[in-house]
Amino acid sequence: MKPVLTPQEMTAADNAAIAAGTPAEVLLTRAGSAVAWESRKLLGETYGRRVLVACGPGNNGGDGRIAAQILSGWGAKVEVLDIASPTATAQLGAMTTSFDQIIDAMYGTGFRDELNGVAARVAEMSYEIPTVAVDIPSGVNGTTGAVTGKAVRAQVTVTFSAHKPGICFEPGRGLAGDVRVAQIGIAVGSPDLTITTEADVRQALATRQLSNHDFETHKWKSGLLVIGGSRGMVGAPLLVSRAAMRVGAGIVWCAVPGKDAAARASGSEVIMHALPETRKGSWRKVGTVANSFSRFQAMAIGPGLGLERSTGKAVRATLSRGANPVVLDADGLRAFSGCPELLKRRSGSTIVTPHAGEFLALTGRAVGDDRALAARELAQRSGAVVLLKGPATVVADPSGRAAINPSDGPWLATAGSGDVLTGIIGGLLARGLAPFTAATVGAWLHCQAADEAGHTGMVAGDLIDALPRVLDRL
Repeated sequence: MKPVLTPQEMTAADNAAIAAGTPAEVLLTRAGSAVAWESRKLLGETYGRRVLVACGPGNNGGDGRIAAQILSGWGAKVEVLDIASPTATAQLGAMTTSFDQIIDAMYGTGFRDELNGVAARVAEMSYEIPTVAVDIPSGVNGTTGAVTGKAVRAQVTVTFSAHKPGICFEPGRGLAGDVRVAQIGIAVGSPDLTITTEADVRQALATRQLSNHDFETHKWKSGLLVIGGSRGMVGAPLLVSRAAMRVGAGIVWCAVPGKDAAARASGSEVIMHALPETRKGSWRKVGTVANSFSRFQAMAIGPGLGLERSTGKAVRATLSRGANPVVLDADGLRAFSGCPELLKRRSGSTIVTPHAGEFLALTGRAVGDDRALAARELAQRSGAVVLLKGPATVVADPSGRAAINPSDGPWLATAGSGDVLTGIIGGLLARGLAPFTAATVGAWLHCQAADEAGHTGMVAGDLIDALPRVLDRL
C-alpha cells in the first residue's frame, strides 16, 4: 500500500522530523532539489531554456526559490515571480518572452480559497505551457481534490514523502499529471488512507491460491450463492455468477425469481435456482434457498432484483438469517435506504458497493467532495465494509481504514460493469479473503480487466473474459 497523508498529517510529520533533529532548511533544500530535478527531466535540457517560477508566500514558495537557484546553475534562464509582491501584476505583464516551462510553487495542500489576480493568470498559462507543480497544483483542495474557480494544470507534480488526497481524487487527480513522490527524510508512519498497489494484490492472492494447489480441495470449499434478477433483468446476476467463477469460486448457484427464468438461464457452469416470484416477476420471499445458506462460503445479493416492497423484505430477511459474508449491491442496497445501521445486526460480515445515487438513498445525503470521509462515515454507520464507486473508488471499513483504487476510468461506465465487480468480490469472499481485502483486490482486478480487454467498444462481458489473463500475470 502506498501511504496517503492528509495536509494535517503531513504537517505533523514535518514537525516531527524537525523536532527529531532535521533542520527545516535541510528539508526545504531537499524538496527544492527534487523539484529542480523533475523540472530538468521534463525540459530535457536546461541550458538556455526559459523557466517561470511562480512562488507563493509559504513553504511551497521556498521550495520554488531553491529550484530556481539550481536551474540557474544548470544554465536555465529563470524568472522568479513572487505572487505576493505588490509589483507582481506589473512584473508578469512586462514579461514579453515565452517560457518553456512553469514551476507552480504558489500554494500547497493547505490552500482552501480561490485563485485570483496573478495566481489565476499563472493557472491560465499552465494550460499552454508545460508545468511542474510543487506538492499539489495550486487551486486544488489538498484534502478532497475539489477546485473552486481556476487551478493549475500540471504535466508533473512533485509531492513530498507521500501522496496527498487532493491528487488522488478528481478533479485534482486529473490536474496533477504524472505524480512523483520525493523522499526528503520525513517518516510517514502507517496512515489510515492508502493506495492499493499490484504488490498488495499479489500478496493477498498468494494467501488464497487461485490455481488450486491444494489437492484436497473441492468446489464447496469456495461456493458462492448469487441472488438477483427480476423479469427482464436476469442478465445481471448471470454476469455476477460468471465473474465469480473466473476469479476462483468453485461452485456458483444463481437464484432468480421464477421457474421459467431459472430454466431459460440454465445450461452453463452456473447452477440456476428458482426463487418465489410475484406477479410482476420479482422476488417474493426467501423460500427454500434458505435451507442451503450454510453450504456457501459467501453470498452476493442485489443486481437486477427490482424495487418491489416484497423484494426489500426478502433481502432483509436473507441477510438476517444467513451468517455468510455478503456483498450487497444495486437493488439490494435499496432495501436499507435510510437505515444502513440495520446491517450492524448481521452476525456475518457485509460489503456494500454503492455508487453516488445508491449512497444518497442509503444515507440521505450526497457523497460530497470528500469521498474518503463519506465512505468512512457510511462504514461506521453500517458496520460494513464500504466500496464507494466513482472516480477513484474508495474502500473503507468501520475502523477508519481506507484504500483508494488508482486505476479506474470512464470506460467502466457501461451496463453490467458493476455486476462484474460484485461477482469478482463475491468470488474472492468465497475463496476466503477478508472483506476489506476482497473489496480492495476486487476493485483493482476490475480495472485491470478493463485495461486488458481494451477500452474502445468494451462491454461488461469483455471484463469477465479478460480476468483469467489478468490473474495469470499475477
